[in-house]
Amino acid sequence: MVDQRAVLPPRLAASWQRSRQYGVSPETVRPAFTGTVDHDSLFFECGQEVLSGLHTTLANEPVSLMLTDSDGLVLSRLCDDSTILRSLDRVHLAPGFSYAERDAGTNGLGLALADRAPSLVSAEEHYCTGLWGYTCAAAPVLEPGTNRLIGSVNLTTWSRSSKELLLALAQAAAGNTAALMLARSHGHLAPPGPRGEVFRVYSDRLPDVAANLSTVWSDALAEARAAMEHGRVVCVTGEPGSGKAALASMARRSVRPRERVLNARPPAPQDAASWLALWTPEVGKTDTCVILSGADALPAYAAEELAALFAGARGGFVMTAADHAGVPDALRALVDAVVEVPALRYRPDDVLPLAGHFARESRGRPVTFTPAASRALTAYPWPGNVRQLRQVVREAVSRADVVDTRHLPPEVFTSPGRRLTRMEAVERDEIVRCLTKPGTTAAQVASMLGMSRATVYRKIAQYGIKVPRR
Repeated sequence: MVDQRAVLPPRLAASWQRSRQYGVSPETVRPAFTGTVDHDSLFFECGQEVLSGLHTTLANEPVSLMLTDSDGLVLSRLCDDSTILRSLDRVHLAPGFSYAERDAGTNGLGLALADRAPSLVSAEEHYCTGLWGYTCAAAPVLEPGTNRLIGSVNLTTWSRSSKELLLALAQAAAGNTAALMLARSHGHLAPPGPRGEVFRVYSDRLPDVAANLSTVWSDALAEARAAMEHGRVVCVTGEPGSGKAALASMARRSVRPRERVLNARPPAPQDAASWLALWTPEVGKTDTCVILSGADALPAYAAEELAALFAGARGGFVMTAADHAGVPDALRALVDAVVEVPALRYRPDDVLPLAGHFARESRGRPVTFTPAASRALTAYPWPGNVRQLRQVVREAVSRADVVDTRHLPPEVFTSPGRRLTRMEAVERDEIVRCLTKPGTTAAQVASMLGMSRATVYRKIAQYGIKVPRR
């Protein structure tokens, strides 16, 4: 087969190189078959609705509309053209099969997932000759609020067909899917964090609280510090908001206290080139360490460029990721040690020291928490981890110097569970507001809200409300 890399655009050339490294056959499509497809997710529900609407407008066109998960597994396929459907079956581009790069080589949906960016692959641009008869346009779908990759929308047609609008349609469908997910979740999604920022991490991030944190945290810190002392490259893993960058910074500072520590957060895929140009000149400097946050969210081509830079700067960088297995292969190959930061729900002894720290940080002076407020904070499982605790405390101390249960948001008194409708959320919040008033009983709450006591007790159980104890 003719080597196309010299004439392909950089992203496609990089994808071809990865396909070779994965050992993908250049002649025969051999994607993996799982046979198991998840039809119960919010993503599938919303994606199917969006694609069904688009399918109606393209009913007479030889275009197959597909939804895939973040691993490239085809979840659904919509098309009325029997000829192209039979052809796609022959190359296994069908529900239950994976079309990730490592399974099918360079193709539209595989590249969109690898680079987290809209992608168009046509004819001979495909790595496998068996796909040269098709044009594939795909766009990634990112979870609203978190920007977590959850899947892709893929449109496939014959390579000889017009392809000018194909990528635009895929992007619009992906955007509409994300927007519908946000609407169906009633807006109860985490706000997006800053992306692509590069900033200095100071050594005094948790100076007044570090000594009071739990053994679980201290053990993880000691593990990271020991690996760094031996010059190993560390990947700190854990749930979003659990304190991965803070632990990496503290460990690095304890090993090299005079070193500059820079934290590079992952950019939006379209900003990767300028993001790399901004801070990569710092890599390899003897007095600088880079914390590469969210390494598992990087586009594949950016990860490969970083891996080439980091390879000559062993020990001068640290990675963080939700999951080590999700880090792109090129960067994961550089990791010598993986240190996990447990979620805050597994570190209840850390809640009050951290709350006190965030309160002092926000108000510039010590703030008191009542025993009832302290119990509520400690009992809550904190699905958003330390990041959520910081936000809750900052909002509470903006209203009082002595924080009581009435200053805490309703979420702290409820068990995380199913998404509530807007009316249910209002009802829950009103019950919590009444219950947190000093001396208020369930009977009094029933009177305030015009409900029977039985209804109040039923609602307390329905919403998982923990009645504050005084």
